[in-house]
Amino acid sequence: MGRNFVTIYMPLLNEGTDVWVQVEAEPMTDGTYRIVGATPDDQEWAFPTGSVVRCTQKTFCGGENGLVAVEIAN
Repeated sequence: MGRNFVTIYMPLLNEGTDVWVQVEAEPMTDGTYRIVGATPDDQEWAFPTGSVVRCTQKTFCGGENGLVAVEIAN
């Protein structure tokens, strides 16, 4: 059986404004997500691949809703 991956939004660092990119993540049983996508060379993600993060719902300026990684889960 394959793993279930979902798309979450990762904040980018050092962009001068708020920027998020879509990344693949594995939902965990406690409501957190493990980042599984690889960081492209031209991006600096707020949380590295392999991190388990907490997410919150966000409405983006275009009206789209998505889960945004906000902190490392303990």
